[in-house]
Amino acid sequence: MAEDLTIAKGSKEQQYQSLIPQVKGLLTGETDLVANMANVAAALKEQFQWFWVGFYVVKNGELVLAPFQGPVACTRIQEGRGVCGTAWLRAETLIVADVAKFPGHIACNSLSKSEIVVPVKRNGQVVAVLDVDSEAYHFFDDTDKKYLEEIVAFINF
Repeated sequence: MAEDLTIAKGSKEQQYQSLIPQVKGLLTGETDLVANMANVAAALKEQFQWFWVGFYVVKNGELVLAPFQGPVACTRIQEGRGVCGTAWLRAETLIVADVAKFPGHIACNSLSKSEIVVPVKRNGQVVAVLDVDSEAYHFFDDTDKKYLEEIVAFINF
């Protein structure tokens, strides 16, 4: 597949439905994990224009910054700390409408107002998380959860 995206208009669901086959095309045949995380982050950022989108991978008992799109970010996050560390600990997707109200929130960038973090699991273990931030409050919902969980499952960790 060419490395160009067709940016869809329409509802959030329609945008995801257009993006998913394109992401599959980007990942098909590519075995490099970093390349695949980078392309997923870039495709999501390009389609939705989110403030920040990227991955943290589990390394030596902590989350370590991996490919992302957006401003500079926190490099390392401990299990159970902030939204990313809590999603890792609980092994479940977290949607946070107002990050300032999340206990222990790590403010990597003060412009971030809401967040969704999707754990990436392999063989029952969380191996990474996809972190997405918005500059708007109450931005993410169950539609994002559904499709982002589907998208991260395509990445061969």
